[in-house]
Amino acid sequence: MRYYIADLHFCHSNLNQHMDRRGFESGEAMNEYMIRRWNSRVRPGDEMVILGDFCLSRDVSEVNTLLGRLMGKKYLIIGNHDRYLENQEFDRGAFKWIEYYKELNDNKRKIILSHYPTMCHNGQYRRNGEGEPKVYMLYGHVHNTFDEYLVNEHMKQLRQSKRPARGSSDMVSIPCQMINCFCMFSDYVPLTLDEWIQLDKKRRVKISVSDYDVSEQMEDED
Repeated sequence: MRYYIADLHFCHSNLNQHMDRRGFESGEAMNEYMIRRWNSRVRPGDEMVILGDFCLSRDVSEVNTLLGRLMGKKYLIIGNHDRYLENQEFDRGAFKWIEYYKELNDNKRKIILSHYPTMCHNGQYRRNGEGEPKVYMLYGHVHNTFDEYLVNEHMKQLRQSKRPARGSSDMVSIPCQMINCFCMFSDYVPLTLDEWIQLDKKRRVKISVSDYDVSEQMEDED
């Protein structure tokens, strides 16, 4: 089984009071909860794709210990906070691969993987023979900030747009499936692609600009 999740931010205790307002009493309590939630789903033979910002700590022994406690075969899309990778003492073998960008197949669907939402991504127009989307863009980085509202507005505009179908004069909409795999959306449990599709569909129906504090934006940007 393959699972996906983004922006765990292990050891980032500041997120309990700011931006995400996760509400744990400490960074250690947050770490332990996320480990329990991860291991409640993932088994040793499962594949775990982390869409960036796994851990804020630059203490490689701490990062290595965290990775050792998490079940599954781990794959990393690099995020802007994954600075432990710069340390030569970090055990990069903890991940099966480490990439900035990756395209995979998941049950006959193309998956575009990037830490950052990619508004114009490979295959966003494509549908299968039944008219269903063939490509899904999975991302993180924006957490649940106002930027996520802007991504949603972009998707709505694209889906309402029409263009000529290939080899036909019929006008068709653009499917544009972008899914934010932010860990808090799933209560820190890694999900399969199909689970993220269903969760994302329900969540986006409710997205409103009034849900966001525009003064609380991403912190510590490069």
